[in-house]
Amino acid sequence: MNPRLDMDRIIDDRRTRIIVCCGSGGVGKTTAAAAIGLRAAERGRQTCVLTVDPARRLAQSMGLTSLDNTPRLIEGIDTSSGGSLHAMMLDMKRTFDEIVEAHADPVRAAQILANPFYQSLSSSFAGTQEYMAMEKLGQLRRSDEWDLIVVDTPPSRSALDFLDAPERLGRFLDGRLIRVLLSPAKATRPFTKVLNAGFSMMTGALTRLLGAQVLRDAQTFVTAFDTMFGGFRERADATYKLLQAPGTSFLVVAAPEPDALREASYFVERLDEERMPLAGLILNRVHRSPLPRLSAARALAAAETLDSSIPNDDTAPAEANGYTMAAAALRLHAERMSLSERERRVAGAFTSAHPAIPVVEVPALPVDVHDLAGLRDVGTALGSAV
Repeated sequence: MNPRLDMDRIIDDRRTRIIVCCGSGGVGKTTAAAAIGLRAAERGRQTCVLTVDPARRLAQSMGLTSLDNTPRLIEGIDTSSGGSLHAMMLDMKRTFDEIVEAHADPVRAAQILANPFYQSLSSSFAGTQEYMAMEKLGQLRRSDEWDLIVVDTPPSRSALDFLDAPERLGRFLDGRLIRVLLSPAKATRPFTKVLNAGFSMMTGALTRLLGAQVLRDAQTFVTAFDTMFGGFRERADATYKLLQAPGTSFLVVAAPEPDALREASYFVERLDEERMPLAGLILNRVHRSPLPRLSAARALAAAETLDSSIPNDDTAPAEANGYTMAAAALRLHAERMSLSERERRVAGAFTSAHPAIPVVEVPALPVDVHDLAGLRDVGTALGSAV
């Protein structure tokens, strides 16, 4: 049997500074991250929840109409232990703009921000969101305003793409296209004329492919951005090392369903490959029966017995109605037991493959979580020893 994941121990350990929640879509990952943040704040931590998932559920559950790139204080939490709770949603382009404004002089920053190539890159370039998540996490950690940051990553396997951000950024910055675009500005020696002849052929091909204006925009952007490349790489590498360091805990969130647990296995294996500190698995929305000793088969048999015992005449309508209601309740119990048994078989396949991974189960709630009270219930399930 897998050890139980002790979330309160992780939350209460002041050495824990970052908790990263990852998992496939639709398993309640955002809710789990928000519940952890709320429970940590109400146990005395200065907590900030950063969501990279564009879904609006986090804001709604915390009583806000929206979240943006600035941490917002969450009202209505119990602050008697001295904690606080802030939440924010990553704005990819705004984060990129902030980096430019912080690391370039005002004139050069204005040139970069107005450049059409930059505007396209900062809004839609593949991998930008993951890199900006790394940047924002690094910014929050360096500010030292919060002693715990809870990160809610995007759904599906892209949730771990931010682990690749430093390497992918390095490949981009060291790539042939960047060298070509920088070559005109750096051609200052006589021997570069020969090289420039080759570069001219390549840029000619790029001009035909992209158009002269697009190529000029790209060259202008890369030339203005050149002095910032090293800083990008250094900060990404520093954040990557921060994720590997003691004080960071990764949590994989899954539902007791085959596809979700298959994705959870992928996350567990990938985190192990990257030497990231995995704290455990949150198995969310688990269905439990109030009468676990009454099997589905016995409940169905009892329901059939009641059906055959219902009076056929009209002399005892109340008695007949009672039989009918009891039989319906037994059938509902049988359905819950069948679902619970199926979920345990599916979860058992995961735990057998990963017997050392601590696991905590969160029971399925009768309604969707949409407020602080609901988040508090989830946090209680995560933290309470059962």
